[in-house]
Amino acid sequence: MSLTTPYYLIDKSRLLQNMEKIALLRELSGAKALLALKCFATWSVFDFMRDYMDGTTSSSLNEVRLGHERFGKETHAYSVAYADYEIDEVVSHADKIIFNSISQLERFSDKSAGIVRGLRLNPQISSSSFDLADPARPFSRLGEWDVNKVEKVMDRVSGFMIHNNCENSDFSLFDRMLATIEERFAPLLKKAEWVSLGGGIHFTGENYPLEQFAERLKRFAGEYGVQVYLEPGEASITKSTTLEVTVLDTLFNGKNLAVVDSSIEAHMLDLLIYRENAKLSPNTGDHRYMVCGKSCLAGDIFGEFNFEHELKVGDCISIQDAAGYTMVKKNWFNGVKMPAIAIRELDGSIRTVREFAYADYEQSLS
Repeated sequence: MSLTTPYYLIDKSRLLQNMEKIALLRELSGAKALLALKCFATWSVFDFMRDYMDGTTSSSLNEVRLGHERFGKETHAYSVAYADYEIDEVVSHADKIIFNSISQLERFSDKSAGIVRGLRLNPQISSSSFDLADPARPFSRLGEWDVNKVEKVMDRVSGFMIHNNCENSDFSLFDRMLATIEERFAPLLKKAEWVSLGGGIHFTGENYPLEQFAERLKRFAGEYGVQVYLEPGEASITKSTTLEVTVLDTLFNGKNLAVVDSSIEAHMLDLLIYRENAKLSPNTGDHRYMVCGKSCLAGDIFGEFNFEHELKVGDCISIQDAAGYTMVKKNWFNGVKMPAIAIRELDGSIRTVREFAYADYEQSLS
């Protein structure tokens, strides 16, 4: 297959490794797993993921509709705030609706009476090392924390969503935080029928103690008599996808630079937001280059990496681990060509599922 770069390449064999760990966790723990669409919403592989997961969870009307129509199975709707004009459609696509605040629950109490309802709780602790992404940061708007206030509306909700993990690969930290959640919210948990512990738990990573994790979830479920849900985003798709790019130019300005036909601002925005480097493998050799994006943004830089040979125009580079928060955030900054989306099937064949053209750029504007 000859596909013009840049493009995201989803490898089903790598995706399968995550799916099998999720399926094993579901079997061992009794927990259900919902794909977090805010992280990954490339519906061309939903039919593949559907056999290993229980449904989807969303953060907006568009996401809950996509989950309902493209993934099926159980569909959870959550939003920081619903608008009057969208609540009816949200309810029409959802099996459960989770309100961020008591005021939203009360505002839409009649509209949502026909489906299962929940409320987000904020335990005021998290594993996040980034203030930007910390749901428990001071003055956070994400969820309720006052047990007495929540108890007064328990006649209208049957469960809770608690999301306070962020790229947490430390089981002991998860265990300690869950114990704190139990301590703070025990009166509410004992009245609940289901509890979602959110996403951000890196349980499909290498050497994660999956059996210990499963046992802890099973114990939590048994203690409070609840159905536990998890909302894996990154855990579902970690290491499954690359961003394939091509070198357009090389130059030296105190360092060896290589300009590629992609952009972190447009195609891997989280690298810019969190000031992280992209991942390259094997990242070995004597030739070190700063790999730069082609946009006009001065800081559009993938990072510095080692190569086995000098880079030249036309060389291809594979940016690793490029599924999470990329395709859902890609944009038309500078009008840079948007990466196509391709899938490597289990038999090794590659098919293109989406390409973007000038018309897509033009029609995104007015």
